[in-house]
Amino acid sequence: MNQTYRHVSASPTLPGSAPPHDEFDVAALYEGPLSLGGAADVSLDEKLRKAYFWIVNHAIISPHYDLEFEDGPSAAFQLGDSKARLRLPSGQSYSSFVLIPLLTFATRRRCLLVGGPGRGKTASAILMGVLAGYPLREVRRAMQHGHPQLTISDMLGTPLPGDLIKAERLADIDVAWRTWLGMRVKIVDEYNRIPTRTQSALLTLMSDGYAEVFDQIYESADSAWYLTANDDGGGGTYQVIEALKDRIDVVVHALAFNSRFLGELQERVEQRLRPEEVVPPEIVFTEAEHDRMHTEILRVPLPREVRRRLEFFSAQFELLEPAGEQFEYRTKDTAKLAGVDVHLLSAGETGRDRLADLGAQTLTGLSVRSLQSVLTYAKALAYFRGRAEVGLDDLASVLPFVLHDKLAPNDQSPAFDEPNQRPYRTDRVSWIRSLFERSCAEYDRLDLDVHDPVGELLDEFELGLDDVGESEVERRLGRIESLLAEWGRDRKLYGHVYDDALALKYLHQRYVNYRAWLRWKN
Repeated sequence: MNQTYRHVSASPTLPGSAPPHDEFDVAALYEGPLSLGGAADVSLDEKLRKAYFWIVNHAIISPHYDLEFEDGPSAAFQLGDSKARLRLPSGQSYSSFVLIPLLTFATRRRCLLVGGPGRGKTASAILMGVLAGYPLREVRRAMQHGHPQLTISDMLGTPLPGDLIKAERLADIDVAWRTWLGMRVKIVDEYNRIPTRTQSALLTLMSDGYAEVFDQIYESADSAWYLTANDDGGGGTYQVIEALKDRIDVVVHALAFNSRFLGELQERVEQRLRPEEVVPPEIVFTEAEHDRMHTEILRVPLPREVRRRLEFFSAQFELLEPAGEQFEYRTKDTAKLAGVDVHLLSAGETGRDRLADLGAQTLTGLSVRSLQSVLTYAKALAYFRGRAEVGLDDLASVLPFVLHDKLAPNDQSPAFDEPNQRPYRTDRVSWIRSLFERSCAEYDRLDLDVHDPVGELLDEFELGLDDVGESEVERRLGRIESLLAEWGRDRKLYGHVYDDALALKYLHQRYVNYRAWLRWKN
């Protein structure tokens, strides 16, 4: 076998990176002998990068560096009659098909890999199981294969036949649980071929972390999930239930094979080489390392200025003025719960520029769960890149993959009729990326980093109400009311204005309640 397939990139894989310093943990004293330093001591973020470069260089043939980062000016070229723009990023860039599943492994989230047959979706998921330290044979046996006959017992476990005969109560029945339930990496191949009833059991396992058979409960391990599908548009044997799709944190595409790399495929065929069989031990993570890496990722700071841009972006999509009479219910969610077509209601909206309004391009808003996933993956990417905190480029890079199935496009929006936006009807990754870029441009135009009166009022309230007198409360209430009056005269109701107005109502109510308490006290 060619030994280059066992070669691991030398450190540092990212020159100039600043790995996070571990806080002292007493539990670490019991993990093994103290390290004396040296070349063998590699920080976990560096080990994660080594795993990425081994996979992209020797395992998964994916020469698609679509996660682009800048380190100075980048060259760009226009090719073909359509003037397709090819950019050569000046910074270290990455293949999403390799990196997103790896970040899912690091954060123990849920990833859907979509693409045509034979594109490497299952092979990528199997590699994640091997990285977790499981023998390859065990990973393959534990993988669940979706098919129309898959039952709940097939997937979760079977009650012991003897107990079924002798038991007088359900509590007397022991269940032979499937071993995959306890693994840190779980793989479900072709999940859209699983019957609806079995999907419901899978949903409980993914979302709540337990399995139930004959009133017996199995508490599942905290895991990284990998689901595959040849078609994410409902083309499986069974329609995937909405709740199960909602539990998926991130979606990544298996892009087409580049024929220039056929020589590497030829070498693997001739040598009977399977990359998952030759994973170097240097990039395998123990359970303790996996736990510690997850903890380190969650500790990566998210600066306020980056979070504010995410807040502004996420506020764009929920508002639907004709959906309700009361201010709080003027949302797309109200229309959806009422069974009313959002297309019909949005077509009747007047006053706002439907080309400029980002919310007019979607049929849905963003859930709390999707925003939690965005925060987690942004932290994971910053950690992987050796950054001390999450940058705006980290956030912009993960958004299209996390929100891929969360933001449903409104195909009837006039924005998609614009010549430069027609490709967005099919290219959802680029569409979401463009939405965020336009949102950031509007944020800069409004100069919200400098002039953010709602943010100032919220910061003022966060300082607490101790020693705040009634006169000061009256001043703050007056400021809230004058700000809303000003908006009523001068501003159209866009999504971010809607969220700010509700935030002001929240503050107003808190101050009214506090004023009533002050008057009672005095």
